[in-house]
Amino acid sequence: MKTETPLRLGIAQMTSLDDLDFNLSAVEHLYAQAEAENADLVVFPENSLFFRIRSGSPLRGVELNGAEVQRLRKMVDAGRASLMLTTAVPSAGGRFKNSTLLFTPGSVVKVVYSKIHLFDVDVPGAPPVRESEVFDHGERPQTIDVKGWKIGLSICYDLRFSELYLGYSQRVDLILVPSAFLVPTGKAHWHTLLRARAIESQCYVAAPAQAGDHLAADGQKRSTYGHSLLVDPWGEVLCDIDSGQAVRVIELSMAPIEKVRKQIPMGGHRRLKPV
Repeated sequence: MKTETPLRLGIAQMTSLDDLDFNLSAVEHLYAQAEAENADLVVFPENSLFFRIRSGSPLRGVELNGAEVQRLRKMVDAGRASLMLTTAVPSAGGRFKNSTLLFTPGSVVKVVYSKIHLFDVDVPGAPPVRESEVFDHGERPQTIDVKGWKIGLSICYDLRFSELYLGYSQRVDLILVPSAFLVPTGKAHWHTLLRARAIESQCYVAAPAQAGDHLAADGQKRSTYGHSLLVDPWGEVLCDIDSGQAVRVIELSMAPIEKVRKQIPMGGHRRLKPV
């Protein structure tokens, strides 16, 4: 029998810049709002602490023992809600990994997942992106436990690779997809892919996103789609933050997961296994 403990989940949408102090202040503000609504866990999007706007400009990562991370750790230690955000952390040879950090009150900060699939694409209507120029990819799926809830981890472009989520299916209660989706691909695929992942995995899917125009000091900009979503195990959208910087706190129950898996027992029907 799974825990009956509900999870009050905060989903934060940001418009991050290439300015660590600006982004840190935004995280602190949104976390405080979620804390005021008694959130248990607040999740932030990809590129939370640094969003590279100008192509070819240096990417800034954060060290776990660095000032920025320790500033957030003190904030979380003074609160009750755990915090997860996704940002660049140093890897070998001057490169980075796009990683999700977990802050838990009274505990050390941990890297709990690194993005497996790197976004190297040319999408009409958006500048070319080559994440592999600066990022190393992660190696494996990861799960964590929060208040008895088992959570599967992924980041943005991972969303297109169903084999990752097949591994999470029936094993987790919630999947996180912190993202910074481009506007053209967001309009075409964002809602469809997230709803499909929830339906096929028969669990909740939460996707905090970057949103709007990210402006550099010299006037250059990048744009992201927004629409941070929470989808339930039946594929219904429970939360859609259209645009702007905001946080929503929603209480999740295990009952819909158990109901859907009982009504449509996919776990016992699967015949094909991943190759």
